[in-house]
Amino acid sequence: MTTDKADMDSHQLAHASFTISGDDVNPEFWTRYFGVEPDTAIVKGEPFVTSSGRTSSMPGRTGVWGVRSQSAVKSDLLEPHLRYLIERLGLPREDLREAVARVGAHMRFFCYWENYTGDRVPCVPDDIKAMMESIGGTVEIDEYR
Repeated sequence: MTTDKADMDSHQLAHASFTISGDDVNPEFWTRYFGVEPDTAIVKGEPFVTSSGRTSSMPGRTGVWGVRSQSAVKSDLLEPHLRYLIERLGLPREDLREAVARVGAHMRFFCYWENYTGDRVPCVPDDIKAMMESIGGTVEIDEYR
């Protein structure tokens, strides 16, 4: 579900990203592989553009290629964010597990979950967990209380 600019500026209680990270990750390869421009592209040992749009003062500690759901999906639940990323990246892909392993990288969905009220329970559907496991990835939730 896409949103207009006014909706994107409102605070969301959930969002997610998909990242491939590792010392030998080449962001250009993954951009070509997925046919998607990344939100994050870092080459180990080189300066990179931070999320604030500035050039980093230190070189990247590891390589990272990643896309986020936050600006494209308006939902306080994780499932719509994860389904958006799955669709955008065409997951699962038959050769993805091998391509990630070939460069010694790690792949994950990283989920932001705000729970300052203490009454929200994050839910990642079983089919998404199984899909990520089948391609060698993980699902991690960073809960803020």
